[in-house]
Amino acid sequence: MPRALFEKTGSAIYLSHLDLMRLFQRAFKRAGLPLTHTQGFNPRPSVSIALPLSLGVESRCELLDFALETDEFSPEQIRDRLNAALVEGVRVLSVYDSGRKIRELCYLDCALTLEYDAGVPAKAAERIDALFSQENVTVEKKGKNGVTEQNIIPMIRSLTVSEDADSLELHARVCCQNPTLNPVLLGTAIIKYLPELTPDFIRCRRVEIYDTKETIFR
Repeated sequence: MPRALFEKTGSAIYLSHLDLMRLFQRAFKRAGLPLTHTQGFNPRPSVSIALPLSLGVESRCELLDFALETDEFSPEQIRDRLNAALVEGVRVLSVYDSGRKIRELCYLDCALTLEYDAGVPAKAAERIDALFSQENVTVEKKGKNGVTEQNIIPMIRSLTVSEDADSLELHARVCCQNPTLNPVLLGTAIIKYLPELTPDFIRCRRVEIYDTKETIFR
């Protein structure tokens, strides 16, 4: 099955997962790329996104699997046709065949920018680094079965904090499947445990994805 690597940036980060799916379905149709459909009473276009993004999160490493009714189009043609039909902020970076099985996907590099209008509080970077060096940092996680408390530390592979004049930058490698850590919860933990370091705004973005051996996943 063909796979597309795409990015979601700018104002497009406020598209929900379902809206993004509909956007791609319409883009394939406008681009003259006929998708196959599932069988059954409610046929659906054969298109899926590997790791749904939370609303407001930017990403440059999203994966879209799809199936066309024809093989007459080259990967470059598919990429260019889709980009001409997509909205600003959603752009296909490459298209290729024989992508790896999604179950082999394991880790995610993410970055959080914590912005402070009045400047970064004193020793903020050191205190945040100390927080995530603990063995137990629990936050509320919403799931199908309601809200549960989750210790996020076992799902953080690595984390560094750097400081600028008016912002802090967190770079982390976290688990993204079985178990899954939503990078947004890193910001949630800071607000819970270090309320005096609550930023005025948090920007979150996905940077890259990896397999169990921490090799880039495609």
